[in-house]
Amino acid sequence: MTHRTRIRASIAAAVTAAALALTACAGGASDAGTTTSDGHGELDVQLSWILNEEWSGELIAQHEGYYTEAGFDAVNLIPGPSSGVPELLSGTASVSLTDAVSVGAAVANEGAPLKIIGATFQKNPFTILSLTDGANITAPEQMIGKRIGVQDSNRAVFDAFLAANDIDPAEIDIVPVQYDPAPLTTGELDGLIAFVTSQSVALREQGIAATDLLFADNGLPFVGHVITVTDETLANDRAALKDFLAAEIRGWKDAVADPSVGADLAVTEYGAALDLDPAISLASATAQAELLVVSPDTDENGLFTITQTLQQQTIDSLAVAGYALAVADLFDLSLLAEVYDENPDLR
Repeated sequence: MTHRTRIRASIAAAVTAAALALTACAGGASDAGTTTSDGHGELDVQLSWILNEEWSGELIAQHEGYYTEAGFDAVNLIPGPSSGVPELLSGTASVSLTDAVSVGAAVANEGAPLKIIGATFQKNPFTILSLTDGANITAPEQMIGKRIGVQDSNRAVFDAFLAANDIDPAEIDIVPVQYDPAPLTTGELDGLIAFVTSQSVALREQGIAATDLLFADNGLPFVGHVITVTDETLANDRAALKDFLAAEIRGWKDAVADPSVGADLAVTEYGAALDLDPAISLASATAQAELLVVSPDTDENGLFTITQTLQQQTIDSLAVAGYALAVADLFDLSLLAEVYDENPDLR
């Protein structure tokens, strides 16, 4: 089985779900929520992960009333895990905050009518996490012969990472795991697919020296936490989407200015049932603000910006994974440009 065949197989379930959603979808994502004559009504937003500090900007926008001020009766943040693609195509969500690989796979393989209209993360957070006093994996080729823990949901992006670095999956001892980094500390694994802002932070908060091998810095640069909608929603609900983006920008500006705000909201309110560790949540919120959300490009152009260069890098990364797309097939940044043109203070 070739690298590309393995990559396609690993996303098969998600793409099949998207295809089923395509056949079932008559009204599109405009069915996800109601509209009132006085505003935008309700908006259902599918998140790719649980309600923790990863969504600091959204939690702040909710708590501070930015969505309400933008004209929404309610913005319903639906926790994952989920790729968000089936929900968009079936109309059970109007907006998805997800990863570019899942969206690109659905567009390339099934012709899914989806567009990315912005990105919270300027670089994806994927990393190979290892113990500094253990395997200490600092280069892709050092994974060869090692036991690398890979979650089912991350197999596609891992295979793409291997392909980008010309490594055959057969050269890796791939161990199915969940998200807990504990197997690293017990010696069961040499490395683990993780988020640089999550499991890596958690280990360091425990006083454990950890090494990160970032995908974005090793052949697989693509944007993360992409804001995705259907073509129908993009065409028919531009005003609502622009107001949503404006509220999102306000929330994430606050999250960057003071990461403790989003972390506190996750721990004490929105994710209270998850029993989150306050110290880890704060460290994670701080790391994502500093490492992923802001960049020289966002300093110049505003949050959620995806430059032409970064759009092309994302397309090139998807090509490594076997998904041939053009920039225009996946991205439409016209709404974001209008938001900043009309609200220069947001920049």
